[in-house]
Amino acid sequence: MGAYGEIQNYWQSLNLSFRPATIIDIFIVALLLYWLYVLVRQTRALRIFYGIMFLFLLWLIGRALNLATLNYLLNYIITATIVAIPVVFQPELRAALEKLGRPQIVTDLRRFRRPTSDTPLNIIVETAEILAHRKIGAIIILARKTGLREYVEAGVRLDARLSTELLLSVFSPQSALHDGAVIVQDDRVLAARVILPLSDNKSDYHLGTRHRAGVGLTAQSDALAIIVSEERGEISLAADGRLEAGLDAETLLKKIRRQLGAESIKKTKK
Repeated sequence: MGAYGEIQNYWQSLNLSFRPATIIDIFIVALLLYWLYVLVRQTRALRIFYGIMFLFLLWLIGRALNLATLNYLLNYIITATIVAIPVVFQPELRAALEKLGRPQIVTDLRRFRRPTSDTPLNIIVETAEILAHRKIGAIIILARKTGLREYVEAGVRLDARLSTELLLSVFSPQSALHDGAVIVQDDRVLAARVILPLSDNKSDYHLGTRHRAGVGLTAQSDALAIIVSEERGEISLAADGRLEAGLDAETLLKKIRRQLGAESIKKTKK
């Protein structure tokens, strides 16, 4: 019996009758699954989730085609994966349980968007140039498709409109928020004083903490990191785990535009 026959038998064994209660049951389950997906999609765990789905797809193919060796391997891999899920998804599971007791769940389900205007980029580049001239250390993270919510929640939430004045205030040495990174999404500053993972690449050990943090985060996600060195007054850009140092404002803007794609550099006309 193929995989389709097994699924059909399982469905028939449920003996479902479409009563109003059944429709409500399906709706609640679908809503719960969607809520769980929303919790995962804004974190790095989404990629792990995709990997699990890929293994499940391979398992279905192996069952349908009776691939003995593949089935033997996948049985052990899937078993180990199920055991590892509570460990791998610990931050997400903890956040989900915490949110169950909050009344503002819906307000937390904002969608992270890619910048659609050139204005936020100009603000960020202008701020980086000013900070470099003043030799004030800073690290600005541009969130993209990979969600960074776990870092946002661990930092100090701002959810404020992006502006040069705000960024300069945050990174001022007298500010209580100047340590750590700022995460920017579209024209919003989501959080400040964010602690980022450091790069564990031995070739990066000569870098300062800010630069290692920028390289570390961009190696784990598709985010971009603009780093300003307080020692040298130098601007660097980290992307895909690689660092480019000694950039001027014009070069920085061009490189960010190239990374974000053509749709993010269309200027809005006022």
